[in-house]
Order: sequence, then C-alpha cells, then structure tokens
Amino acid sequence: MSKVRAMLLAAVMAVVLALAAPALAGASLWVPYGGEALVEGAWNEAWAPMSVAGANNGCKPSAAHPYPVVLVHATFADEGSNWVTLAPLLANAGYCVYAFNYGETILSGLLGSIDGLGNIERSAEELRTFVNKVLSQTKAAQVDLVGHSQGGMMPSYYLKFLGGASKVKTFIGLSPSNHGTTLSGLTTLIEKFPFASLLVPVFLEVFGAPALPQQESGSAFQHKLFEGGDTVAGPHVVIQTTHDEVVTPYANAFLNGASVTNITVQSQCPSDPVAHIGMFEDSPALQNVLNQLAATPNNSFAASCSKYGAGL
Repeated sequence: MSKVRAMLLAAVMAVVLALAAPALAGASLWVPYGGEALVEGAWNEAWAPMSVAGANNGCKPSAAHPYPVVLVHATFADEGSNWVTLAPLLANAGYCVYAFNYGETILSGLLGSIDGLGNIERSAEELRTFVNKVLSQTKAAQVDLVGHSQGGMMPSYYLKFLGGASKVKTFIGLSPSNHGTTLSGLTTLIEKFPFASLLVPVFLEVFGAPALPQQESGSAFQHKLFEGGDTVAGPHVVIQTTHDEVVTPYANAFLNGASVTNITVQSQCPSDPVAHIGMFEDSPALQNVLNQLAATPNNSFAASCSKYGAGL
C-alpha cells in the first residue's frame, strides 16, 4: 500500500470514528435548528424518508417516561424530513420515540416519496395499526401523540371513530389543521366559482391528493370530524403560531373542550417569526411539547426565546 493510500485510509477511518464516537459513548444526538434543520430535512426527504435519528430504535419506555411518543408528520412530508429536530430532542430527554409514514398515493411517488396525501380516514386507520404495533412492542399502556399540520388533526379521527381514545395519553398538535383552512381565501374563491367546488375535489381525488380538499374549511370531512364536539376524553394540546400562512385563519387550529390547552407561541416569545412549516424546528414550540409531555406539565411554563423556526 502506497503512503498516499495509507494516509487517505487513515483519514477516512478518523472521520468514521469521529462520527461513530457519540453513539459509542452514549452521547446525545445532534439536534438541528434553523438552517441546519432545513438542510437536514431536505436531505432526508430526498435520501432517507423512512428514518430519522432518535426514532424507531427498538427502545422500551422508562419509569420516568412510561409512554412511547408517536410522531405523526404533515401533508407533503414524511417522518425523515418532519422530525429531524423533535425526534432526537425527545430521545435525548429520555423518551422512547416512534415515527411512521402514512397517506401514500400514486402522486406520492411522482413527487419523490412525499406522503400525507391519501384519504384522511384511511390514514387514521394506518395510525391505528402503527399505534397497536408500538403498544405490542413496548408493552406500554398508552402512547403520546405529537403531530404537525395534518398530523396534528388526523389523529382526532382515530381518537373519535377508531377506538384510539383509550390508547392515547396526551395528543399534541403543532399548527394542526383543525377546523380546516381557507388558504387565505383561495378555497372560498374556488367555492364561489361556477362548478369549481365540484371539479377541484374530484380532480384531487383522481390525481392522488384527497387529503387536500378534506382539510378545507367546511368540507364534509371537517363536519364529520367535529360535529359532535371538538374532542373526546384525554388531554389535547394545540401549539400554534400567529404567523401561520397555511392554516388560515390561524385560530382555526385551536380546539374547544374541558381538557384542551391552546398555546400561542408568540404569547411567550413575541418576536418569534415562525410560520406553519417552520414549527417542526422552532425551539419555543418544541420546548412546549416537552413541557406538555411531562407527568405534570407546568401551567406557568414560558419557553426560552431563542433558536426560532423559519418564517415559512
């Protein structure tokens, strides 16, 4: 072996060992925020949509954190991209974390393995199957759910209609699409345009994205989901930003009910510019997730105002 090849091999081995050292030493996982999280999410979207650091590692819940946390991604996302910040953050805090992909359609493949597009009722059935799998593997009594956007709304169908209420301890939504969205008036315009309100949902159903019209304000799905009341038994938490440009108006995300906690990020950090997409890597929002997952949440909790999510 030449001296040059030996030096290259040594350099490669040094890099490999450096990357492996944290895992070998049991050190904390890297938790990206800001631009780093966006880059990591984009990378995972392209190359690792079915895995994310900190999740699905076969862990068993501890006495301190007895409930596995199941992460439910957003529309046009997947576990690999949506949870690059929260999964390792929870794992570092001692939680047993699980994540999965749902809502795959023909369009998902055309867009590069982007999920969350399928019929929401069927997606809720996928969630039921995954939760049952997690409970079987971990022998836990219940799980906690944390979802973003559609992932913060779709589980309500599971809780209400598919027997999920008894299997979920706490359900937390980050900018959830509860009560639908007007997309800043776009859907209202479509509804008023002759025949468009009929043709657009049919087009999306055939094209492979029925979850989009189901999340419109006033859709048949929204009426079914909330006509009997917003929630069922068990703690429900909504963490929302006033800058949400996807769930519009932003207050549509909030729920009503005796066991509901609605949190606005800017009530704690007025300068936080985070919008809908950026909630997945917004430190104040995720600090609130950790507080609400605690055995006894601090009702006076105020997040540290730093590491803001993107205004996207």
